[in-house]
Amino acid sequence: MPTESGSCSAARQAKQKRKSHSLSIRRTNSSEQERTGLPRDMLEGQDSKLPSSVRSTLLELFGQIEREFENLYIENLELRREVETLNERLAAEGQAIDGAELSKGQLKTKASHSTSQLSQKLKTTYKASTSKIVSSFKTTTSRAVCQLVKEYIGHRDGIWDVSVARTQPVVLGTASADHTALLWSIETGRSLAKYTGHVGSASGDQTAHVWRYAVQLPAPQPAADSSQLCGEDEVECSDKDEPDADADASSDCPTIRAPLTSLKSHQGVVIAADWLVGGKQAVTASWDRTANLYDVETSELVHSLTGHDQELTHCCTHPTQRLVVTSSRDTTFRLWDFRDPSIHSVNVFQGHTDTVTSAVFTVGDNVVSGSDDRTVKVWDLKNMRSPIATIRTDSAINRINVCVGQKIIALPHDNRQVRLFDMSGVRLARLPRSSRQGHRRMVCGSAWSEDHPVCNLFTCGFDRQAIGWNINIPALLQEK
Repeated sequence: MPTESGSCSAARQAKQKRKSHSLSIRRTNSSEQERTGLPRDMLEGQDSKLPSSVRSTLLELFGQIEREFENLYIENLELRREVETLNERLAAEGQAIDGAELSKGQLKTKASHSTSQLSQKLKTTYKASTSKIVSSFKTTTSRAVCQLVKEYIGHRDGIWDVSVARTQPVVLGTASADHTALLWSIETGRSLAKYTGHVGSASGDQTAHVWRYAVQLPAPQPAADSSQLCGEDEVECSDKDEPDADADASSDCPTIRAPLTSLKSHQGVVIAADWLVGGKQAVTASWDRTANLYDVETSELVHSLTGHDQELTHCCTHPTQRLVVTSSRDTTFRLWDFRDPSIHSVNVFQGHTDTVTSAVFTVGDNVVSGSDDRTVKVWDLKNMRSPIATIRTDSAINRINVCVGQKIIALPHDNRQVRLFDMSGVRLARLPRSSRQGHRRMVCGSAWSEDHPVCNLFTCGFDRQAIGWNINIPALLQEK
């Protein structure tokens, strides 16, 4: 049998010695100088390509690591002594298993059992206390006066905006990233008509379309009792709770494929549109930083509203006057006045620190603006220097809507919440959101239907659905 040479044997022993040294932690009672001096001398005596300053830093770091391990080791010894003391006390009180001294394994088992009992007791106590808290919240404003009435499911992608018809028949309209717009029966939740004329997300094809619809509303059905759903504890939701994309409720409704007229002047995505009072002109807002005013009958561009420094996010018209407000990513919104045909004045409102996502008219001379800076501001058109009220929230705000008759502001948020405030900035309610109801993703828009007997507020979001909510206005204002 061949034997190892002296040099091979020595190298092998040295390798084993280094491996054994690397897997062990030296524990001595020597002073700090003695403990760190030996490794330092050994390392300084070895050949290394590292600069001396780098090696010195490494040695100091390793020394700190060793001291940390030593502290843990000391704590471990103290814990062991405490465990032994507890073991002796249990044995003296006759609680040892089978009358014998508790071994480490038995002590661990008994400790685990005791810990389990304590954990269960804490969970029971916590559940009971939180149940009392939840029960107290069930009778608060958001539970008592805000109830989900109907879900409108049929789009195959996120819904950008929602609106309610201002004339008869009163229907719900939604614009989606799936290139379609849908009209819905408010009472039944069934789609009445589908528009497929766009070739981009909503108006991502840089055009605004005017199309005519003729629908026959189905007979109303009894609304489902949503009080049981409102009693559910609020929990976070996952994507598996989203509406089934294959359940296309719009497949059996009439489809409109071509518009009556197409408004073409923008060089970017048309992000919003609204009718000017009278119904003969429409205004559009685009990512090309302009808003356009069109004559709908002739499709001609009447005015191009320029001045914003960045993309527009929204536009809104006054319900009774020839006024238009446009919002932009440049942190401002502008008021355009078309009441005098010879003078088209513009006023700039500055007060937000981030994108103004929407600005809408209210009663009188007020405008409400929402922003990604997590604030909502109420403005007086006669005094543009500062807002008369400011609402601060915990999430970016999307397209707001105001109940003009009751002066209630609906705030849809990026964090899936929808909150209600009054014009003075007082919080009134938060719409319920649980595993059984509410939006599962960002809420993009909202729309009030003040004269409709069933649903008062509609919301839409990236979870591909719109929701109708019944808001008990008298109770809401009473609890204010």
